[in-house]
Amino acid sequence: MTSTAPPGQTPVNERTSPSQAVGGPTPLEEYEASSSTRPPWLLTMTEVKLLGVAGVGFFLDAYDLFIINPVTTMLQYRLYGGNKLPPNLEGFVKAGANIGSVIGQFSFGYAADALGRKAVYGKELMLILLATVLTMTTPTGSLSPDNSLIYLGIFRILLGVGVGGDYPMSASVTSDRANLRKRGTLLAFIFSNQGWGSLIGSLVTIIVLLCYKHVMLDEGKVSKVDGVWRIIVGISLIPGFATLYQRLTMPESQRYKDAVQAEKNRDRDLEKEIRKLEKNQNVETQAMGAHAQPESEDSSSTDSPIGEEKRGEKETAAASADVPEEEQAPEVIATKKDKAHIGEFLAYFSEWRHAKILIGTSVCWFLLDIAFYGINLNQNVVLQQIHFDGSNETEPWTKLFRVSTGGIIITALGFVPGYYASIFFIEILGRKWIQIQGFLLAALFLGILAGRFTELGTVGFIVCFALLQFFFNFGANTTTYCYPAEVFPTRFRAFAHGISAAAGKAGAIISALAFNELSSSVGTPVVLWIFFGVCILGALFTLLLPEVKGRDPDLVYAQEIREDRIRRREMEGK
Repeated sequence: MTSTAPPGQTPVNERTSPSQAVGGPTPLEEYEASSSTRPPWLLTMTEVKLLGVAGVGFFLDAYDLFIINPVTTMLQYRLYGGNKLPPNLEGFVKAGANIGSVIGQFSFGYAADALGRKAVYGKELMLILLATVLTMTTPTGSLSPDNSLIYLGIFRILLGVGVGGDYPMSASVTSDRANLRKRGTLLAFIFSNQGWGSLIGSLVTIIVLLCYKHVMLDEGKVSKVDGVWRIIVGISLIPGFATLYQRLTMPESQRYKDAVQAEKNRDRDLEKEIRKLEKNQNVETQAMGAHAQPESEDSSSTDSPIGEEKRGEKETAAASADVPEEEQAPEVIATKKDKAHIGEFLAYFSEWRHAKILIGTSVCWFLLDIAFYGINLNQNVVLQQIHFDGSNETEPWTKLFRVSTGGIIITALGFVPGYYASIFFIEILGRKWIQIQGFLLAALFLGILAGRFTELGTVGFIVCFALLQFFFNFGANTTTYCYPAEVFPTRFRAFAHGISAAAGKAGAIISALAFNELSSSVGTPVVLWIFFGVCILGALFTLLLPEVKGRDPDLVYAQEIREDRIRRREMEGK
């Protein structure tokens, strides 16, 4: 989008910085240019606390993703005498959390924009905790095997509602509090908790199995596996309860409170409003413990872990009279997020310039999750290729332990390193470049696996698969989460993020339900070739997206509003 602007001001487009919009450096940019040279990934203690609270949902998401594979294997011995689970019920149990996630992403995303972050944040974690407890109560001893799986799958759907709700909530809460220099890094840090969730899930499984080794292996009490999977599921309650209070008591961000005050402000001077917006953003920077003195972890020592937003409560109150939206300053409309109803959302995205971005974020996430979850929800195929599927083991405990060991190999080699590569390079390379190269390199390694599936040796397969996982995570798996939190204006951010995330989970559901059936009918290499094509499409759809490094979507939206008003006045003048 290129546009005209009043004399002395540069039009705001997707490549225009806030400084260009006002004809000179903003206070935030001046600070960022002159302050400490510490890289964005070196965090202050306040930021660490924020990320610890906001990241727990993604930790639990990945923890659940990992443990459902060994848990379903354990249920084979508890419910079916070691035989495989019915394919339809196994698919239901594995896809249950993703089905619930779609519901949670839509509902919590809309609620966060309509009601405010504070009113909603923490409720999704309460659902996760409740569903986890109910999952542990699965009455395997009193229900039939099939009904036990149905019971488990139903409460995994509820678990998914909470996990899905965490996507737009944590993304919006973090993006609202982040300055431009660190925004992508903070979001990537939050999402990296998926890597730790997978790693801890595999470690917990191994440790609990070791504790049960004597009773299961030496004494032959295989039924005790019922206790193993319940303990593994229940341990996820610890980080959830540890952060629940902080979520429920987190105040609104300073940006939110200023936006509500500004909604009643009659002052419509453009330059004054833009500078006020940027000044508020600078306040956020100081509140996050990143002031130019240089950055000190103790600079907000008087604040609560997430309560630094209270610094701005004594700002000058705006005029109390209500002002019609048509008469409000563009910057007011761009940043307010109370009562962003569905009609406003639809009006905004009815324009192609906005709709194409939502299509891009949603389709890219959808395509990514088809391949990513198709691989990671069906790791039995991978474990078989690296000889860690336990197929040669006769004892149930030995098989379970070997499967868990193979899982930790996969996680350690690809998951965690990929996430941290994104953290270190996201502010250097930008989101668009990382996403495109991630899709293309994932396609490359999927093509190698598909073409040489039966010829690769164990070492070759492990190396190729580890690189595939690395470029999933140093690529689209991270950036598809970051993009919606950075590209959409505050007013529509949470709901747009929820829609994008729900599209991703829809891809995960399709892949989880179809992978096994397709593999048995056409062969695993053909399925991998399908994933190859999906990744190529993902790289192409990324071209719909602007680069968001250093881009303030609220200023872009404010400029669009101002241009529309000028255009309407010119039309009326004619």
